[in-house]
Amino acid sequence: MAKLPDSFIDNLLSRVDLVEIIGARVPLKKQGKDYSARCPFHDERSPSFTVSPSKQFYYCFGCGAKGTAISFLMNYDRLGFMDAVEDLAKRAGVEIPKDARHGKDEEGFRDLYAALEASGQFFRKQLAASNKAREYLAKRGIDAGSIERFGIGYAPEGFNGLIDALGTDERRRALLDKTGMLSKSENGRVYDKFRGRVMFPIHDRRGRIIAFGGRVLEKDDGPKYLNSPETPLFHKGRELYGLWQVKQAHSRIPRLIVVEGYMDVVSLFQHGIREAVATLGTATTPDHAELLFRNSADVIFCFDGDKAGRAAAWKAVESIVPRMRDGRQAFFLFLPEGEDPDTIVKSEGAAGFEARLQDAMTLSDYFFEELGKDVRIATLEGKARLAEKVKPYLEKMPDGAFRDLMRERLTAMTGVSQTPAAAERPAAPRSAPLAPKRSLVRATVTLLLLQPKLALSVSPPYPFATLELPGIPLLVRLLDVIHDRPDILAAGLLEVFDGDPDHGALQKLAMAELPGDAEIWAREFEDAIGQLNRQARQQRLAELRQRMAQSGLSMQETEELRELLKPA
Repeated sequence: MAKLPDSFIDNLLSRVDLVEIIGARVPLKKQGKDYSARCPFHDERSPSFTVSPSKQFYYCFGCGAKGTAISFLMNYDRLGFMDAVEDLAKRAGVEIPKDARHGKDEEGFRDLYAALEASGQFFRKQLAASNKAREYLAKRGIDAGSIERFGIGYAPEGFNGLIDALGTDERRRALLDKTGMLSKSENGRVYDKFRGRVMFPIHDRRGRIIAFGGRVLEKDDGPKYLNSPETPLFHKGRELYGLWQVKQAHSRIPRLIVVEGYMDVVSLFQHGIREAVATLGTATTPDHAELLFRNSADVIFCFDGDKAGRAAAWKAVESIVPRMRDGRQAFFLFLPEGEDPDTIVKSEGAAGFEARLQDAMTLSDYFFEELGKDVRIATLEGKARLAEKVKPYLEKMPDGAFRDLMRERLTAMTGVSQTPAAAERPAAPRSAPLAPKRSLVRATVTLLLLQPKLALSVSPPYPFATLELPGIPLLVRLLDVIHDRPDILAAGLLEVFDGDPDHGALQKLAMAELPGDAEIWAREFEDAIGQLNRQARQQRLAELRQRMAQSGLSMQETEELRELLKPA
Protein backbone atom coordinates (compact mmCIF):
# COMPACT_ATOMS: atom_id res chain seq x y z
CA MET A 1 0.00 0.00 0.00
CA ALA A 2 1.37 3.41 -0.99
CA LYS A 3 1.57 6.15 1.62
CA LEU A 4 -0.42 9.28 0.97
CA PRO A 5 2.00 11.85 -0.46
CA ASP A 6 2.79 14.80 1.79
CA SER A 7 1.90 17.09 -1.10
CA PHE A 8 -1.61 15.60 -1.19
CA ILE A 9 -2.13 16.14 2.56
CA ASP A 10 -0.84 19.72 2.32
CA ASN A 11 -3.11 20.47 -0.63
CA LEU A 12 -6.11 18.91 1.15
CA LEU A 13 -5.58 20.90 4.33
CA SER A 14 -5.20 24.11 2.34
CA ARG A 15 -8.63 23.52 0.75
CA VAL A 16 -10.71 22.90 3.88
CA ASP A 17 -11.94 25.45 6.38
CA LEU A 18 -10.93 24.33 9.88
CA VAL A 19 -13.25 26.89 11.48
CA GLU A 20 -16.21 25.48 9.56
CA ILE A 21 -15.32 21.88 10.48
CA ILE A 22 -14.84 22.57 14.19
CA GLY A 23 -17.66 25.12 14.33
CA ALA A 24 -20.14 22.48 13.14
CA ARG A 25 -19.32 20.47 16.26
CA VAL A 26 -18.20 23.00 18.89
CA PRO A 27 -19.65 26.49 19.51
CA LEU A 28 -16.88 28.91 18.50
CA LYS A 29 -16.63 32.58 19.45
CA LYS A 30 -14.66 35.12 17.42
CA GLN A 31 -11.75 36.52 19.38
CA GLY A 32 -9.59 38.85 17.33
CA LYS A 33 -8.32 36.98 14.29
CA ASP A 34 -8.90 33.61 15.91
CA TYR A 35 -11.80 31.71 17.48
CA SER A 36 -12.11 30.30 20.98
CA ALA A 37 -14.25 27.75 22.77
CA ARG A 38 -14.34 25.47 25.76
CA CYS A 39 -12.12 22.56 24.86
CA PRO A 40 -14.06 19.55 23.52
CA PHE A 41 -11.33 17.21 24.74
CA HIS A 42 -11.37 18.02 28.45
CA ASP A 43 -13.74 19.59 30.97
CA GLU A 44 -13.15 23.26 31.72
CA ARG A 45 -15.00 26.35 32.82
CA SER A 46 -13.22 29.03 30.78
CA PRO A 47 -12.36 28.78 27.07
CA SER A 48 -8.76 27.77 26.46
CA PHE A 49 -9.28 26.13 23.06
CA THR A 50 -8.13 28.30 20.13
CA VAL A 51 -8.73 27.81 16.42
CA SER A 52 -6.58 29.78 13.98
CA PRO A 53 -8.14 30.17 10.51
CA SER A 54 -4.98 31.69 9.03
CA LYS A 55 -2.75 28.87 10.25
CA GLN A 56 -5.42 26.18 9.99
CA PHE A 57 -4.67 24.56 13.32
CA TYR A 58 -6.20 24.35 16.78
CA TYR A 59 -4.56 24.35 20.19
CA CYS A 60 -5.79 24.01 23.77
CA PHE A 61 -3.79 25.83 26.43
CA GLY A 62 -5.45 23.65 29.07
CA CYS A 63 -4.81 20.08 27.97
CA GLY A 64 -2.41 20.58 25.05
CA ALA A 65 -4.73 19.12 22.38
CA LYS A 66 -3.54 20.35 19.01
CA GLY A 67 -3.52 19.58 15.33
CA THR A 68 -5.10 19.95 11.92
CA ALA A 69 -8.53 19.22 10.49
CA ILE A 70 -7.45 15.60 10.09
CA SER A 71 -6.44 15.12 13.72
CA PHE A 72 -9.59 16.93 14.90
CA LEU A 73 -11.87 14.54 13.02
CA MET A 74 -9.84 11.58 14.25
CA ASN A 75 -10.11 12.67 17.88
CA TYR A 76 -13.59 14.22 17.91
CA ASP A 77 -15.50 11.99 15.48
CA ARG A 78 -13.35 8.98 16.39
CA LEU A 79 -12.40 8.30 12.79
CA GLY A 80 -9.37 6.46 11.52
CA PHE A 81 -6.77 8.42 9.59
CA MET A 82 -8.03 7.35 6.15
CA ASP A 83 -11.65 7.87 7.19
CA ALA A 84 -10.82 11.45 8.23
CA VAL A 85 -8.89 12.07 5.02
CA GLU A 86 -11.75 10.70 2.90
CA ASP A 87 -14.26 12.85 4.79
CA LEU A 88 -12.21 16.00 4.10
CA ALA A 89 -11.46 15.00 0.50
CA LYS A 90 -15.16 14.58 -0.19
CA ARG A 91 -15.87 17.96 1.39
CA ALA A 92 -13.13 19.65 -0.65
CA GLY A 93 -13.82 17.82 -3.91
CA VAL A 94 -10.31 16.34 -3.96
CA GLU A 95 -9.57 12.91 -5.44
CA ILE A 96 -7.53 10.59 -3.21
CA PRO A 97 -4.68 8.83 -5.04
CA LYS A 98 -5.98 5.40 -6.05
CA ASP A 99 -3.00 3.45 -4.75
CA ALA A 100 -3.26 5.02 -1.29
CA ARG A 101 -6.96 4.78 -0.48
CA HIS A 102 -6.75 1.93 1.99
CA GLY A 103 -4.72 1.88 5.15
CA LYS A 104 -3.22 -1.32 6.46
CA ASP A 105 -6.16 -2.08 8.77
CA GLU A 106 -8.64 -0.97 6.15
CA GLU A 107 -7.08 -3.28 3.62
CA GLY A 108 -7.54 -6.22 5.98
CA PHE A 109 -11.21 -5.33 6.47
CA ARG A 110 -12.14 -4.76 2.84
CA ASP A 111 -13.27 -8.34 2.33
CA LEU A 112 -15.39 -8.16 5.49
CA TYR A 113 -17.13 -5.00 4.28
CA ALA A 114 -17.64 -6.63 0.89
CA ALA A 115 -19.19 -9.73 2.49
CA LEU A 116 -21.64 -7.59 4.47
CA GLU A 117 -22.52 -5.49 1.42
CA ALA A 118 -23.16 -8.69 -0.56
CA SER A 119 -25.34 -9.94 2.30
CA GLY A 120 -27.32 -6.72 2.19
CA GLN A 121 -27.87 -7.10 -1.54
CA PHE A 122 -28.99 -10.69 -1.02
CA PHE A 123 -31.54 -9.64 1.61
CA ARG A 124 -32.90 -6.84 -0.60
CA LYS A 125 -33.42 -9.29 -3.48
CA GLN A 126 -35.16 -11.72 -1.15
CA LEU A 127 -37.52 -8.97 0.00
CA ALA A 128 -38.48 -8.24 -3.59
CA ALA A 129 -39.26 -11.93 -4.04
CA SER A 130 -41.21 -12.42 -0.80
CA ASN A 131 -44.90 -11.48 -0.82
CA LYS A 132 -45.10 -12.30 2.87
CA ALA A 133 -42.31 -9.89 3.87
CA ARG A 134 -43.55 -7.10 1.61
CA GLU A 135 -47.07 -7.48 2.96
CA TYR A 136 -45.72 -7.26 6.49
CA LEU A 137 -43.91 -3.99 5.74
CA ALA A 138 -46.97 -2.62 3.94
CA LYS A 139 -49.10 -3.50 6.95
CA ARG A 140 -46.63 -1.62 9.16
CA GLY A 141 -46.95 1.38 6.84
CA ILE A 142 -43.36 1.30 5.57
CA ASP A 143 -43.25 2.72 2.04
CA ALA A 144 -40.88 2.01 -0.84
CA GLY A 145 -38.87 5.17 -0.18
CA SER A 146 -38.09 4.10 3.39
CA ILE A 147 -37.23 0.58 2.27
CA GLU A 148 -34.70 2.01 -0.15
CA ARG A 149 -33.36 4.70 2.19
CA PHE A 150 -32.66 2.24 4.99
CA GLY A 151 -31.73 -0.68 2.72
CA ILE A 152 -34.34 -2.94 4.34
CA GLY A 153 -34.32 -6.57 3.18
CA TYR A 154 -35.55 -10.01 4.14
CA ALA A 155 -33.74 -13.14 5.34
CA PRO A 156 -35.67 -16.11 3.94
CA GLU A 157 -36.81 -19.05 6.03
CA GLY A 158 -34.57 -22.09 5.94
CA PHE A 159 -31.06 -22.64 7.15
CA ASN A 160 -28.95 -22.25 4.02
CA GLY A 161 -30.26 -19.36 1.94
CA LEU A 162 -27.34 -17.01 2.55
CA ILE A 163 -24.74 -19.80 2.64
CA ASP A 164 -25.91 -21.22 -0.68
CA ALA A 165 -25.86 -17.76 -2.28
CA LEU A 166 -22.60 -16.35 -0.90
CA GLY A 167 -20.72 -19.06 0.99
CA THR A 168 -19.85 -21.03 -2.13
CA ASP A 169 -16.29 -21.77 -1.06
CA GLU A 170 -14.36 -22.07 2.17
CA ARG A 171 -12.93 -18.55 1.99
CA ARG A 172 -16.32 -16.88 1.46
CA ARG A 173 -17.92 -18.94 4.17
CA ALA A 174 -15.16 -17.91 6.55
CA LEU A 175 -15.87 -14.23 5.76
CA LEU A 176 -19.58 -14.71 6.44
CA ASP A 177 -18.73 -16.36 9.73
CA LYS A 178 -16.30 -13.60 10.75
CA THR A 179 -18.95 -10.93 10.04
CA GLY A 180 -21.48 -12.68 12.28
CA MET A 181 -23.77 -13.91 9.51
CA LEU A 182 -23.54 -17.60 10.45
CA SER A 183 -24.24 -19.76 13.51
CA LYS A 184 -23.02 -23.19 14.50
CA SER A 185 -25.00 -25.95 16.21
CA GLU A 186 -23.70 -28.18 19.00
CA ASN A 187 -22.97 -30.93 16.48
CA GLY A 188 -20.92 -28.54 14.36
CA ARG A 189 -23.45 -27.76 11.65
CA VAL A 190 -23.09 -24.24 10.20
CA TYR A 191 -26.25 -22.39 9.16
CA ASP A 192 -27.66 -18.89 8.50
CA LYS A 193 -27.94 -16.80 11.65
CA PHE A 194 -30.87 -14.75 10.32
CA ARG A 195 -33.93 -16.64 9.08
CA GLY A 196 -37.46 -15.48 8.37
CA ARG A 197 -36.75 -11.90 9.47
CA VAL A 198 -37.03 -8.40 8.06
CA MET A 199 -33.44 -7.21 7.89
CA PHE A 200 -32.19 -3.74 8.87
CA PRO A 201 -28.57 -3.05 7.87
CA ILE A 202 -26.54 -1.07 10.40
CA HIS A 203 -24.14 1.45 8.86
CA ASP A 204 -20.96 3.00 10.17
CA ARG A 205 -20.10 6.68 9.96
CA ARG A 206 -19.04 6.26 6.33
CA GLY A 207 -22.24 4.52 5.30
CA ARG A 208 -20.76 1.02 5.10
CA ILE A 209 -22.74 -1.94 6.39
CA ILE A 210 -21.13 -3.30 9.56
CA ALA A 211 -23.94 -5.46 10.98
CA PHE A 212 -27.64 -6.30 10.77
CA GLY A 213 -30.70 -6.32 12.96
CA GLY A 214 -33.47 -8.76 12.12
CA ARG A 215 -37.12 -8.52 13.19
CA VAL A 216 -39.54 -11.46 13.16
CA LEU A 217 -42.75 -11.22 11.14
CA GLU A 218 -44.81 -13.05 13.74
CA LYS A 219 -44.64 -12.47 17.51
CA ASP A 220 -44.18 -16.14 18.37
CA ASP A 221 -41.28 -16.80 15.99
CA GLY A 222 -38.47 -16.36 18.51
CA PRO A 223 -36.95 -13.16 19.93
CA LYS A 224 -38.53 -10.05 18.47
CA TYR A 225 -35.17 -8.60 17.43
CA LEU A 226 -31.93 -10.39 16.72
CA ASN A 227 -28.73 -8.42 16.21
CA SER A 228 -25.38 -9.33 14.75
CA PRO A 229 -22.85 -10.44 17.37
CA GLU A 230 -19.74 -8.41 18.14
CA THR A 231 -17.28 -8.63 15.25
CA PRO A 232 -14.04 -6.85 14.21
CA LEU A 233 -16.26 -4.24 12.51
CA PHE A 234 -19.18 -4.04 14.92
CA HIS A 235 -19.34 -3.09 18.60
CA LYS A 236 -22.95 -2.52 19.54
CA GLY A 237 -22.12 -0.29 22.50
CA ARG A 238 -20.49 2.23 20.13
CA GLU A 239 -22.99 2.37 17.25
CA LEU A 240 -26.40 3.96 16.71
CA TYR A 241 -28.89 2.68 14.18
CA GLY A 242 -30.04 5.41 11.80
CA LEU A 243 -27.23 7.90 12.52
CA TRP A 244 -25.93 7.53 8.97
CA GLN A 245 -29.37 8.41 7.54
CA VAL A 246 -29.73 11.33 9.96
CA LYS A 247 -26.39 12.70 8.81
CA GLN A 248 -27.47 12.44 5.18
CA ALA A 249 -30.62 14.41 5.96
CA HIS A 250 -28.91 17.31 7.79
CA SER A 251 -25.85 19.40 7.14
CA ARG A 252 -25.97 20.19 10.88
CA ILE A 253 -28.05 17.94 13.10
CA PRO A 254 -30.40 20.11 15.23
CA ARG A 255 -31.21 17.36 17.75
CA LEU A 256 -31.14 13.60 18.18
CA ILE A 257 -34.07 11.51 19.39
CA VAL A 258 -33.07 8.19 20.94
CA VAL A 259 -35.72 5.48 20.54
CA GLU A 260 -35.66 1.74 21.21
CA GLY A 261 -36.45 0.02 17.92
CA TYR A 262 -35.42 0.01 14.28
CA MET A 263 -39.03 0.35 13.17
CA ASP A 264 -39.42 3.44 15.36
CA VAL A 265 -36.51 5.11 13.55
CA VAL A 266 -37.84 4.23 10.10
CA SER A 267 -41.41 5.28 10.90
CA LEU A 268 -40.41 8.63 12.41
CA PHE A 269 -38.13 9.33 9.46
CA GLN A 270 -40.94 8.52 7.04
CA HIS A 271 -43.24 10.98 8.85
CA GLY A 272 -40.70 13.79 8.51
CA ILE A 273 -39.02 13.50 11.93
CA ARG A 274 -35.54 12.83 10.63
CA GLU A 275 -33.43 12.92 13.78
CA ALA A 276 -34.21 9.53 15.36
CA VAL A 277 -31.59 6.92 16.20
CA ALA A 278 -31.72 3.68 18.19
CA THR A 279 -29.32 1.84 20.44
CA LEU A 280 -28.74 -1.68 19.26
CA GLY A 281 -30.48 -3.88 21.78
CA THR A 282 -28.44 -2.48 24.64
CA ALA A 283 -28.72 0.27 27.23
CA THR A 284 -27.26 3.68 26.48
CA THR A 285 -23.52 3.35 27.05
CA PRO A 286 -20.94 6.08 27.75
CA ASP A 287 -19.75 5.63 24.14
CA HIS A 288 -23.31 6.16 22.93
CA ALA A 289 -23.59 9.30 25.04
CA GLU A 290 -20.35 10.70 23.64
CA LEU A 291 -21.42 9.87 20.09
CA LEU A 292 -24.82 11.51 20.60
CA PHE A 293 -23.44 14.75 21.99
CA ARG A 294 -20.69 14.93 19.40
CA ASN A 295 -23.36 15.01 16.72
CA SER A 296 -25.86 17.32 18.43
CA ALA A 297 -25.99 19.43 21.58
CA ASP A 298 -29.65 18.49 22.15
CA VAL A 299 -30.62 14.87 22.82
CA ILE A 300 -34.11 13.58 23.62
CA PHE A 301 -34.47 10.08 25.06
CA CYS A 302 -37.83 8.51 24.23
CA PHE A 303 -38.81 5.44 26.27
CA ASP A 304 -41.87 3.45 27.26
CA GLY A 305 -43.35 4.64 30.54
CA ASP A 306 -43.26 1.17 32.11
CA LYS A 307 -40.73 -0.14 34.62
CA ALA A 308 -38.34 -1.34 31.90
CA GLY A 309 -38.52 2.03 30.12
CA ARG A 310 -37.75 3.88 33.35
CA ALA A 311 -34.80 1.60 34.02
CA ALA A 312 -33.47 2.24 30.52
CA ALA A 313 -33.88 5.98 31.05
CA TRP A 314 -31.87 5.91 34.25
CA LYS A 315 -29.10 3.98 32.51
CA ALA A 316 -29.02 6.82 30.01
CA VAL A 317 -28.80 9.36 32.84
CA GLU A 318 -25.78 7.57 34.31
CA SER A 319 -24.05 7.69 30.93
CA ILE A 320 -24.80 11.31 30.07
CA VAL A 321 -24.33 13.04 33.43
CA PRO A 322 -20.50 12.93 33.22
CA ARG A 323 -20.77 14.45 29.74
CA MET A 324 -23.13 17.35 30.47
CA ARG A 325 -20.82 20.18 29.51
CA ASP A 326 -22.36 23.64 29.32
CA GLY A 327 -24.39 24.09 26.15
CA ARG A 328 -25.60 20.50 26.04
CA GLN A 329 -29.20 19.61 26.82
CA ALA A 330 -30.88 16.27 27.50
CA PHE A 331 -34.61 15.55 27.74
CA PHE A 332 -36.74 12.52 28.60
CA LEU A 333 -40.05 11.61 27.00
CA PHE A 334 -42.05 8.71 28.45
CA LEU A 335 -44.81 7.29 26.26
CA PRO A 336 -48.04 5.70 27.51
CA GLU A 337 -47.71 2.01 28.35
CA GLY A 338 -48.18 -0.16 25.29
CA GLU A 339 -47.24 2.65 22.91
CA ASP A 340 -44.01 3.34 21.05
CA PRO A 341 -42.87 6.11 18.67
CA ASP A 342 -44.08 4.07 15.68
CA THR A 343 -47.65 3.76 16.98
CA ILE A 344 -47.77 7.34 18.30
CA VAL A 345 -46.62 8.98 15.07
CA LYS A 346 -49.10 6.91 13.07
CA SER A 347 -52.03 7.76 15.32
CA GLU A 348 -51.17 11.38 16.14
CA GLY A 349 -49.08 12.34 13.12
CA ALA A 350 -45.79 14.21 13.12
CA ALA A 351 -47.39 17.25 14.78
CA GLY A 352 -48.71 15.16 17.65
CA PHE A 353 -45.40 13.46 18.24
CA GLU A 354 -43.61 16.81 17.98
CA ALA A 355 -45.91 18.21 20.66
CA ARG A 356 -44.95 15.35 22.95
CA LEU A 357 -41.27 16.05 22.29
CA GLN A 358 -41.76 19.69 23.26
CA ASP A 359 -43.23 18.56 26.60
CA ALA A 360 -40.33 16.20 27.38
CA MET A 361 -38.84 16.46 30.88
CA THR A 362 -35.50 18.15 31.26
CA LEU A 363 -32.63 16.09 32.58
CA SER A 364 -32.59 18.11 35.80
CA ASP A 365 -36.31 17.56 36.45
CA TYR A 366 -36.11 13.84 35.77
CA PHE A 367 -32.88 13.53 37.75
CA PHE A 368 -34.31 15.00 40.97
CA GLU A 369 -37.69 13.32 40.50
CA GLU A 370 -36.13 9.88 40.16
CA LEU A 371 -33.64 10.26 43.03
CA GLY A 372 -36.32 11.78 45.24
CA LYS A 373 -38.88 9.00 44.73
CA ASP A 374 -38.30 7.18 48.00
CA VAL A 375 -37.30 10.24 50.01
CA ARG A 376 -39.50 12.10 52.49
CA ILE A 377 -38.15 15.49 51.53
CA ALA A 378 -40.14 17.29 54.24
CA THR A 379 -37.99 15.69 56.94
CA LEU A 380 -34.41 16.44 57.89
CA GLU A 381 -33.54 12.80 57.40
CA GLY A 382 -35.05 12.87 53.92
CA LYS A 383 -33.15 16.00 52.97
CA ALA A 384 -29.90 14.41 54.14
CA ARG A 385 -30.65 11.22 52.21
CA LEU A 386 -31.35 13.10 48.99
CA ALA A 387 -28.15 15.12 49.37
CA GLU A 388 -26.16 11.91 49.78
CA LYS A 389 -27.84 10.27 46.77
CA VAL A 390 -27.17 13.28 44.55
CA LYS A 391 -23.59 13.93 45.68
CA PRO A 392 -21.80 11.20 43.63
CA TYR A 393 -23.53 12.34 40.44
CA LEU A 394 -22.61 15.98 41.01
CA GLU A 395 -18.99 14.94 41.49
CA LYS A 396 -19.00 13.30 38.06
CA MET A 397 -20.44 16.34 36.27
CA PRO A 398 -18.04 18.51 34.30
CA ASP A 399 -17.21 21.78 35.95
CA GLY A 400 -19.36 24.61 34.67
CA ALA A 401 -22.63 26.51 34.95
CA PHE A 402 -24.86 23.42 34.71
CA ARG A 403 -23.10 21.76 37.62
CA ASP A 404 -23.33 24.96 39.67
CA LEU A 405 -27.07 25.25 38.97
CA MET A 406 -27.64 21.62 39.93
CA ARG A 407 -25.82 22.29 43.22
CA GLU A 408 -27.99 25.35 43.81
CA ARG A 409 -31.17 23.37 43.15
CA LEU A 410 -30.13 20.68 45.60
CA THR A 411 -29.36 23.34 48.19
CA ALA A 412 -32.80 24.90 47.62
CA MET A 413 -34.45 21.49 48.10
CA THR A 414 -32.46 20.34 51.12
CA GLY A 415 -30.71 23.34 52.63
CA VAL A 416 -27.44 21.40 52.34
CA SER A 417 -24.71 23.56 50.81
CA GLN A 418 -22.91 21.92 47.91
CA THR A 419 -20.28 24.62 47.45
CA PRO A 420 -17.12 22.92 46.20
CA ALA A 421 -14.17 22.81 48.54
CA ALA A 422 -11.25 25.07 47.79
CA ALA A 423 -9.32 22.17 46.32
CA GLU A 424 -12.20 21.52 43.90
CA ARG A 425 -12.51 25.08 42.72
CA PRO A 426 -11.20 25.68 39.25
CA ALA A 427 -7.95 27.44 38.80
CA ALA A 428 -7.92 30.87 37.25
CA PRO A 429 -8.73 30.63 33.56
CA ARG A 430 -5.79 30.00 31.32
CA SER A 431 -5.07 32.45 28.60
CA ALA A 432 -2.62 32.57 25.78
CA PRO A 433 0.87 33.25 27.10
CA LEU A 434 2.30 36.66 26.48
CA ALA A 435 4.44 36.67 23.39
CA PRO A 436 8.09 36.44 24.45
CA LYS A 437 10.49 39.16 23.41
CA ARG A 438 11.49 38.04 19.95
CA SER A 439 15.06 37.70 18.79
CA LEU A 440 15.74 38.09 15.08
CA VAL A 441 15.75 34.31 14.60
CA ARG A 442 12.54 33.90 16.61
CA ALA A 443 10.89 36.66 14.57
CA THR A 444 11.87 34.94 11.32
CA VAL A 445 10.51 31.58 12.50
CA THR A 446 7.27 33.24 13.60
CA LEU A 447 6.85 34.80 10.15
CA LEU A 448 7.36 31.39 8.52
CA LEU A 449 4.72 29.84 10.76
CA LEU A 450 2.35 32.66 9.87
CA GLN A 451 3.03 32.45 6.13
CA PRO A 452 5.14 29.39 5.15
CA LYS A 453 5.38 30.37 1.47
CA LEU A 454 7.76 33.18 2.48
CA ALA A 455 10.46 30.49 2.55
CA LEU A 456 10.24 30.16 -1.22
CA SER A 457 11.75 33.65 -1.58
CA VAL A 458 15.14 32.35 -0.39
CA SER A 459 17.13 29.47 -1.84
CA PRO A 460 19.71 27.15 -0.33
CA PRO A 461 22.50 27.21 0.54
CA TYR A 462 21.61 29.83 3.15
CA PRO A 463 24.55 32.09 4.10
CA PHE A 464 23.17 32.52 7.63
CA ALA A 465 23.19 28.73 8.23
CA THR A 466 26.69 29.04 9.73
CA LEU A 467 25.58 31.56 12.37
CA GLU A 468 26.20 30.35 15.89
CA LEU A 469 22.91 31.58 17.28
CA PRO A 470 20.13 29.69 19.10
CA GLY A 471 17.39 28.68 16.66
CA ILE A 472 19.44 28.80 13.46
CA PRO A 473 19.38 24.99 12.92
CA LEU A 474 15.60 25.03 13.45
CA LEU A 475 15.16 27.88 10.97
CA VAL A 476 17.18 25.99 8.36
CA ARG A 477 15.12 22.83 8.90
CA LEU A 478 11.90 24.80 8.53
CA LEU A 479 13.09 26.31 5.26
CA ASP A 480 14.09 22.89 3.94
CA VAL A 481 10.70 21.35 4.84
CA ILE A 482 8.82 24.18 3.13
CA HIS A 483 10.97 23.90 -0.01
CA ASP A 484 10.21 20.17 -0.10
CA ARG A 485 6.47 20.79 0.56
CA PRO A 486 5.61 24.22 -0.88
CA ASP A 487 1.88 23.92 -0.07
CA ILE A 488 2.40 23.13 3.60
CA LEU A 489 0.51 25.18 6.21
CA ALA A 490 1.56 26.10 9.74
CA ALA A 491 -0.47 23.15 11.04
CA GLY A 492 1.48 20.81 8.78
CA LEU A 493 4.78 22.23 9.98
CA LEU A 494 3.78 21.62 13.58
CA GLU A 495 2.89 18.03 12.73
CA VAL A 496 6.25 17.50 11.00
CA PHE A 497 8.01 18.61 14.19
CA ASP A 498 5.68 16.75 16.57
CA GLY A 499 7.86 14.88 19.06
CA ASP A 500 10.88 17.01 18.19
CA PRO A 501 12.62 18.88 21.05
CA ASP A 502 11.81 22.15 19.28
CA HIS A 503 8.10 21.39 18.96
CA GLY A 504 7.10 23.19 22.17
CA ALA A 505 8.87 26.37 21.09
CA LEU A 506 7.26 26.19 17.64
CA GLN A 507 3.84 25.71 19.22
CA LYS A 508 4.24 28.88 21.29
CA LEU A 509 5.48 30.90 18.34
CA ALA A 510 2.62 29.64 16.18
CA MET A 511 0.14 31.15 18.65
CA ALA A 512 1.71 34.61 18.38
CA GLU A 513 -0.19 37.39 16.64
CA LEU A 514 1.76 39.77 14.39
CA PRO A 515 0.47 43.13 13.18
CA GLY A 516 0.35 43.92 9.48
CA ASP A 517 -0.62 42.06 6.35
CA ALA A 518 0.96 39.67 3.85
CA GLU A 519 2.87 42.45 2.07
CA ILE A 520 4.31 43.79 5.33
CA TRP A 521 5.26 40.29 6.49
CA ALA A 522 7.07 39.64 3.22
CA ARG A 523 9.14 42.80 3.67
CA GLU A 524 9.88 41.92 7.30
CA PHE A 525 10.96 38.42 6.30
CA GLU A 526 13.24 39.75 3.55
CA ASP A 527 14.77 42.26 5.96
CA ALA A 528 15.27 39.60 8.66
CA ILE A 529 17.00 37.21 6.26
CA GLY A 530 19.20 40.12 5.09
CA GLN A 531 20.18 40.93 8.68
CA LEU A 532 20.97 37.29 9.44
CA ASN A 533 23.14 37.05 6.32
CA ARG A 534 25.02 40.20 7.34
CA GLN A 535 25.55 38.77 10.83
CA ALA A 536 26.90 35.58 9.28
CA ARG A 537 29.27 37.67 7.16
CA GLN A 538 30.53 39.56 10.24
CA GLN A 539 30.93 36.30 12.16
CA ARG A 540 33.04 34.80 9.37
CA LEU A 541 35.14 37.96 9.12
CA ALA A 542 35.87 37.80 12.84
CA GLU A 543 36.87 34.11 12.55
CA LEU A 544 39.27 34.76 9.66
CA ARG A 545 40.85 37.79 11.32
CA GLN A 546 41.39 35.83 14.54
CA ARG A 547 42.96 32.94 12.62
CA MET A 548 45.16 35.33 10.63
CA ALA A 549 46.45 36.83 13.88
CA GLN A 550 47.07 33.43 15.47
CA SER A 551 48.39 31.12 12.76
CA GLY A 552 47.96 32.78 9.38
CA LEU A 553 45.56 32.02 6.53
CA SER A 554 45.67 29.62 3.65
CA MET A 555 45.47 31.02 0.12
CA GLN A 556 41.79 30.01 -0.08
CA GLU A 557 41.04 31.70 3.24
CA THR A 558 42.95 34.82 2.17
CA GLU A 559 40.84 35.06 -1.00
CA GLU A 560 37.69 34.55 1.07
CA LEU A 561 38.74 37.38 3.41
CA ARG A 562 39.30 39.74 0.45
CA GLU A 563 35.81 38.97 -0.85
CA LEU A 564 34.25 39.58 2.55
CA LEU A 565 36.07 42.92 2.92
CA LYS A 566 34.66 44.22 -0.34
CA PRO A 567 31.76 46.64 0.10
CA ALA A 568 28.43 44.75 0.06
